[in-house]
Amino acid sequence: MSEKEIKISFDDNKFMALLCGELNENLTLIENNLKIEIISLGNHIILRGENENILKAKSVLKSLYASINEGQNIEKTEISAMIKMLKGQKNSKLQMKNIITKKTKVKARSLVQNDYITSFEKNDLIFGVGPAGTGKTFLAVAQGVKMLESGNIDRIILSRPAVEAGENLGFLPGDLKEKVDPYLRPLYDALYYMMETSKVDNLIANGTIEIAPLAFMRGRTLSNALIILDEAQNSTRMQMKMFLTRMGDNSKMIVTGDTSQIDLPRGEKSGLLEAIDLLNEIKGIAISRFSEKDVVRHELVGRIVKAYQEKQ
Repeated sequence: MSEKEIKISFDDNKFMALLCGELNENLTLIENNLKIEIISLGNHIILRGENENILKAKSVLKSLYASINEGQNIEKTEISAMIKMLKGQKNSKLQMKNIITKKTKVKARSLVQNDYITSFEKNDLIFGVGPAGTGKTFLAVAQGVKMLESGNIDRIILSRPAVEAGENLGFLPGDLKEKVDPYLRPLYDALYYMMETSKVDNLIANGTIEIAPLAFMRGRTLSNALIILDEAQNSTRMQMKMFLTRMGDNSKMIVTGDTSQIDLPRGEKSGLLEAIDLLNEIKGIAISRFSEKDVVRHELVGRIVKAYQEKQ
């Protein structure tokens, strides 16, 4: 394929410096990943290489500049994620979904994340299945905060099976909150990222946000809420059925889990596995399947996940 050259101009020299990064490290990252040449001249950037790749680089640079213009910091992980998404697309236009809360904007960082966010808008029951670090729970909590802040729901309910304690929480020291907090900490972390700490604490105190073990969902009807079940691979078949039938009027459910990390007793089938098998063709239910390619933590996490999968 013949090489081509295009020039992009940007208005703000200060933003331009942030776009290029220290010692042009951001440009170098794009160069190396898309096998092109990038030259920075004042407020212009020249791209040289195969037409498809320079168009993808242009799309990445335009998107990054827009983020900077909105006051957001850009990181290498975000740049790598954009390039990865474009490599998986047939066209060179970057079509990134995002979830906007009052505190932050969360962007999709893989094609599967893009589809996952889209499924939130179109379905009432969504499964996000795949390895750790792919953003399944993080994006689910972001969607809950967005819906709560916009007034589309009255409550967020977050739950996990406390399987490490066999759900026999009475044997653990402390009051109920002290017993369950260690198992629910990742949910708190996601909330604190999306909202101010004092706001989260107030909403938990008044019951607008509820965080509880799966066993505490029994016998309830949950209306006007987003209900998230995290670590669902450790729910039993009966627990999963119980949870899914809690859905009330104007509610959505997001169920996340990693089927490679089932901690149930030997011989006990995961409720998540059964639910995916039974419900995958029902209208109004979406299943997003993540892999190690969708890991958005440190790049080593993806390699670690892949190594363990290959060993199994």
